[in-house]
Amino acid sequence: MPPDRIHLGEPDGPVAQLNGYLLSIMKSKLINDISASSLQLIINQICGVAIFYALSVFFYKNEFGEINWSLAVLLTAFSILSLGIDQITVKKIAEGLDPSKILSLYFIHVLITGGVFYLLLLLSWFFIPGFHHNLLVFLGLGKLMIFFASPFKQLANGLEKFRLLLYMSVSSNVIRCLLLLVLGIWVQISLSIVVAIFVAGDTIELILSMVITKKILRIPWQLQSCRDGYFNLIKGALPQAGVVVFTSAIARFDWIFLGILASNIALAEYSFAFKVFEVISLPLLVIAPILTPRFTRIFRAVVPVKVAGMEGKLSDLFRFEMIIASAIALVVNILWTPCIDYISHHKYGAVNSNTIFVLSACMPFVYANNFLWNINFARSQLKLIFYIFFVTFFVNVVFDVVLIPSYGGMGAAIAYLLAVFAQFIFFRVKTGNINFVKNDLAIIICPLDALASGILATRFLSGLWIIVPVSLLIFLVLLIITRQVAAGDYGVIRRFVYN
Repeated sequence: MPPDRIHLGEPDGPVAQLNGYLLSIMKSKLINDISASSLQLIINQICGVAIFYALSVFFYKNEFGEINWSLAVLLTAFSILSLGIDQITVKKIAEGLDPSKILSLYFIHVLITGGVFYLLLLLSWFFIPGFHHNLLVFLGLGKLMIFFASPFKQLANGLEKFRLLLYMSVSSNVIRCLLLLVLGIWVQISLSIVVAIFVAGDTIELILSMVITKKILRIPWQLQSCRDGYFNLIKGALPQAGVVVFTSAIARFDWIFLGILASNIALAEYSFAFKVFEVISLPLLVIAPILTPRFTRIFRAVVPVKVAGMEGKLSDLFRFEMIIASAIALVVNILWTPCIDYISHHKYGAVNSNTIFVLSACMPFVYANNFLWNINFARSQLKLIFYIFFVTFFVNVVFDVVLIPSYGGMGAAIAYLLAVFAQFIFFRVKTGNINFVKNDLAIIICPLDALASGILATRFLSGLWIIVPVSLLIFLVLLIITRQVAAGDYGVIRRFVYN
């Protein structure tokens, strides 16, 4: 090779070849990381749904409701006790700080907060008359093990060891799922067996996480007390703590209130409907990772004209999300009663038809709120996001307290709808200078098109195999008539996703 070709300007020079090689490695790693993260999500979702369904079939509504209430209390409590330190841990390790020291500080935190919480739970069980939530105490032991495992998982996350994080994060769910399904075939599943399975699976996840950290990552996990370091870690997590508290509370407070203000039966029925609602919201988890980096690039642009030029594409993307949310809600409401009654032995289908209708009405607002959250997050409006989540939490709690005693699960669903609607209004008003005229129309017109198509198809046709495709066809026609679908939409969305 001639000497004058060996410099940065030549596309086939050794430096350029090295850059290309490094780029190919980075792309390969990115693909592997995304694959591991997606696989973790898929495995946990499948196992979670299988466990939930198995418990709903194995137990009467009262017992099933008590299990769900106990898990809701525990998951909410331990999420709040994390105080957002999990996110700070990932950030600090990614910044290159000593992972062993960060792991030690985080583990001290979970030992102190988790230990005190569980001690209070035990004292309540022993000394408070009328404390009947035995499952809360026994299942709490397993969730305490998961809480203890969280520092090791966040360590792997911060080091970008996503394959190892996959092994740590799915082990408990996989073990619980397999044991429940296998034992369900051979023996009569009881609450004591469920407790043993849950505690065993959670304990194995803790042990596996500790072994992977020490033997594979080769990071010691001995405790290194450092008061100043610990308080600095807490101080750094405080801005995230409020958001963690409100998001954790919103996620499961309606379950907790149902168990207190209504009954375990009402909670069992509502939790089944809400679990299905969470499953049908999974497309949002596919869309959300696409939005954050692209919105960040758009709204941190130094040229305002570029931002203004993207408004049309954003409006088209939002309209596309509204169509997805409305189509899913349409199909779920048509299939709900016959399909759910069939798989749940007539326990959770017809009794929840009105509840799932209200919950599915939340879907466009859930998608819209995620869309607007991404815009404000890209603008670094973290204080605004905190206040909006606080308002959402407040609205949800107030209407839960007012509606649940009289309307049970239906009241909880209405309270959740009002909360996400209030969140949308606040996000919409505070987002301000982005042109959302088309968006405002889409969030109204698309659900109404879905509602009209469902009513028309079910009124004049019979048989699910006919009703579902015909209703979707009517939905498409109504979208075209109301100008929510245009000829060039696919190209616009594709360019937004891949650019």
